[in-house]
Amino acid sequence: MIRMDAHFLGITELVETPSVAVVVDVMRAFTVAAWAFGQGAERIVLAESLDEALALKARHPGWVALKDGPPAPGFDTVNSPGMLRSMDLGGRTVVQKTTAGTVGALAVKDASLVLCAAFVVAEATARLLRTRKSDSVTFVVTGEGGQADEDLACAQYIARRATEAKTDAAEFLRRAAESRAAAELTQGVRQGVHPDDVALCLELDRFPFAMAAALEDSLMVLRPAPVPSPGDDTSI
Repeated sequence: MIRMDAHFLGITELVETPSVAVVVDVMRAFTVAAWAFGQGAERIVLAESLDEALALKARHPGWVALKDGPPAPGFDTVNSPGMLRSMDLGGRTVVQKTTAGTVGALAVKDASLVLCAAFVVAEATARLLRTRKSDSVTFVVTGEGGQADEDLACAQYIARRATEAKTDAAEFLRRAAESRAAAELTQGVRQGVHPDDVALCLELDRFPFAMAAALEDSLMVLRPAPVPSPGDDTSI
């Protein structure tokens, strides 16, 4: 076992820039981001506002713009993994603006390492933290002012998994499945939803990469981050 000092904070609780930040949005921003990379996207630009997303799309017509909620003029799709999984994004740049996830990532944009995470990339994220031997990690719980149980459960699972190789995900996934966000998606309270969204958000380790965000020419850009294979990880 390795030691890692984990802090779990909501976006508004960030009073200083952490060294290492893991920004968690399970339902649905960073599940969607992982699916975008799975569908071939080269990078994801995290927009600060809907207006910025539309402006970027206007300057770069080949980019794919997506947002929370119902479809809207100027946007190509919505923040739904169920809808995104049928799109061919090979080599494309995606512009993403969501209510919580992108806001959380931008709040820690000056950190030395920013990882964006959900259950679909949990193991890869934990392994990257292990290989970096990060002794202090701030997990940004983006939903519901830091109280979203699906995000907190995922953050706690990644933190545990980074230090204890045999951590079981079942209880953490159960909490996410019973969260308010899962209920709202299932019941149609939120718009721009595919019937498979909740199941896709709860699919553990669907993708083999972590996701790292960094400033590139003043834009916060998310890219897939390769991690060592389990056999190469000797830190635990």
